[in-house]
Amino acid sequence: MTQRDREPAEGCANPQAEQARSHQIALPSADAAVPSPRREVRLRGPSELADALPYLLGFHPDDSIVVVALHGERGRFGGRLRIGIGGNPEEWQALSAQIAACLASNARARGRRPDGALVFLCKEPGTGETGHDVMERLRPLAQCLRVACGERDMPVYEALCLSAGRYWSYCCPDPVCCPSTGRPMAVPGTSVMAAAAAYAGLQVRGSLREMQQRLEVIDSTFAEQQRRALDSASATILPRMLSPDDSEVVRAETLRLAAKLMARFREFPPSGDSSAGAADAHDDGLLSHQEAAMLIHGLQDRGTRDRAAEWMEGADIAPALRLWRAVARRCVAPFTEHAAAPLTLAGWVAWSGGDEPSARVALDKALRSDPKYVFAQLLHRACNDGLDPEPLRHCMRKQRDARDEASGQPDQRTDPRTAP
Repeated sequence: MTQRDREPAEGCANPQAEQARSHQIALPSADAAVPSPRREVRLRGPSELADALPYLLGFHPDDSIVVVALHGERGRFGGRLRIGIGGNPEEWQALSAQIAACLASNARARGRRPDGALVFLCKEPGTGETGHDVMERLRPLAQCLRVACGERDMPVYEALCLSAGRYWSYCCPDPVCCPSTGRPMAVPGTSVMAAAAAYAGLQVRGSLREMQQRLEVIDSTFAEQQRRALDSASATILPRMLSPDDSEVVRAETLRLAAKLMARFREFPPSGDSSAGAADAHDDGLLSHQEAAMLIHGLQDRGTRDRAAEWMEGADIAPALRLWRAVARRCVAPFTEHAAAPLTLAGWVAWSGGDEPSARVALDKALRSDPKYVFAQLLHRACNDGLDPEPLRHCMRKQRDARDEASGQPDQRTDPRTAP
């Protein structure tokens, strides 16, 4: 943003928006091993707030409502919520009340009651629409959110619509500061927030839609072939899984297959310059229909899934994440609920590896596949609460070591640390 663009914002006529001219966000040190004072970035005006949003979330939100809690007189950023924009305007009032209640309760649980909030509505134009059309269409939603937050003593100091590379303010009536045509977003990578995020090692992992696309089920003829393989495997493996005599054998076979595939995914990584789509296509080619079908059914056993979750650190993170994504993409209808297991494993590995945005997307999709999937519920809550995954990793290592001690040596057929 140029100095010329920045100056009108300082004289915004709306007093509530004027309070929102400056907000602060704390960023971690680039080297976590070296103690240092907490670095803070001051954001001024709607342009810098809009530019900061992807860095707050770790991705560019698509079709999203994002609400950020503010604390103290300096407007320090606190907890944030993201949810898809509902298509039915009649539901916006109830949705806004739920969002405000959730933001307030989450902040209270951490001992910090919000003193205000920021609202972002992110939506790309549909066919025949302009960004301005989107902004006007979502104006009632912005108003519902402002009212709902205000009723909980969390005044909305700024509400922005981000669409078609521009932003509009719902709070500022000054046409000089916030014209009806909107203002262009800052050039990516040129803002103070971009510089601070680069120094702190924060990454923006593409758009939300792109992250979700990596977990979408395959389609076309390929999907029909996978469905037939799943049908065939179901008739073969499910009776054995239910049999007391065969269930342990199936578990061992599934883990042995998983170890074989992990070795394959380690040996054949996608090229470093591959796009996400090309990398996923590469990984899809490493997995046969029969292998995917056997693994999908085998992972429905909780004990098998828990053992597979032991690939969760170090050099195992990248191939495991690629494998579980590829397996989740093979859960074609009518086996879509089966995706909860590989999606949860993908979310767990991503979270364990420090990629919280990807973890949240995978765990959210797992719960959409099966809302009652307990492992996904627990991980989703822990990730959203900002907990450290290390205690869970420690527990898994301890169980694995106890298993090794009981057997006298690592099980060469089923131990996730070994491959046949």
